[in-house]
Amino acid sequence: MSFKNRFGPGFLVAAAFIGPGTVTTASMSGANFGYALLWALVFSVLATWVLQEMAARLGLATGKGLTEALRGQMGHPWLGWACVGLVLAAIGFGNAAYEGGNIVGASIALESLWGQGPWALLIGGLAFALLMANSYLLLERVLVVLVLLMSAVFLLTFLAAEPDWGAIAGGLAPGLPEGSAVTALALIGTTVVPYNLFLHASSVQEKWGRLPAGEAISLARADAAWSVGLGGLITLAIMSTAAVAFFGRSEGFSGVAMATQLEPLLGSWSRWCFAAGLFAAGLSSAIAAPLAAGYAVAGALGRDHPKAAQVKRWVALVVVVVGTTLASLGIKPVTAIVFAQAFNGFLLPVVAVFLLWVMNNRQLLGNHVNGWLANGVGVVIALVVSALALWKLF
Repeated sequence: MSFKNRFGPGFLVAAAFIGPGTVTTASMSGANFGYALLWALVFSVLATWVLQEMAARLGLATGKGLTEALRGQMGHPWLGWACVGLVLAAIGFGNAAYEGGNIVGASIALESLWGQGPWALLIGGLAFALLMANSYLLLERVLVVLVLLMSAVFLLTFLAAEPDWGAIAGGLAPGLPEGSAVTALALIGTTVVPYNLFLHASSVQEKWGRLPAGEAISLARADAAWSVGLGGLITLAIMSTAAVAFFGRSEGFSGVAMATQLEPLLGSWSRWCFAAGLFAAGLSSAIAAPLAAGYAVAGALGRDHPKAAQVKRWVALVVVVVGTTLASLGIKPVTAIVFAQAFNGFLLPVVAVFLLWVMNNRQLLGNHVNGWLANGVGVVIALVVSALALWKLF
């Protein structure tokens, strides 16, 4: 098996969740609470791998996207469409908020270099143009390279900053310092992204759909493991550099101040490197979010439906327009991004429960249904994210 065929959609999933939301939320977590919320990051990485593996297995074993599988799971057509409608509405609202956060995050990068300007409109317009031209795939690859460069810088800075390994180990014990609930929920929401489940279930078919199901599932499982693990390591590096730079110090934390995390390694170049990486992360995520929403809606029609391609495209464009509008309303950048991640935290339990339900349909999946271990871990994940969401709600 060639390198090209061995690695694929799992990396795109990781690149999607390592966007400005991850940079901002992990930085806020480290700056305000040190390593106290590291347990939430570890949980979210494990949860991401388990759920993404299920989504990939569903797509490869059935040839269906997640939305189509959910519709077929219901006993009556009207009930199926009603449930799918609820899920799509949640995905639509969630992706709109997430898109707003992506665009605002990329705006922070440009603002840190050139001050105030119509950056949200510019970034939203660029994402819209790329989707309209259907030429974003090449640019996405370039942006992935830029995100990796940013990731390498954070990992090197993490080592250069000489973090407190004892404090890191202590952060593995679950706990919620006063005022940390929203940040903990946002940290989980920025990693375990609901729309990535829809994106993954469809994209693995394009990558490995022609291979035997068993071989394809093995490749997808390994692909998701290493790429999601890398994403978690990068998030830890971001959290740690923020903890070293801000935690317990009098200096205030802000979006623009996040660039100071890179000063131990890059000195005066830190502002430019941080801005380039954050802009790349924001724009790549601003493309992935509407694309995933398009996959989710088009999947309800079925992959072979004659209108599926058009629906996918126009839904993606609507999400870009709504996200750009939200980003242009003048909401504080950090607040907008954390709100988007927290919204995903409320949406996640709904999608996780639906996914668990579908993955136990032996008639649909045959020998690829969930085993007792996958179900046990999946139930724990669903209970934990539901408890966090409900606790914050009430």
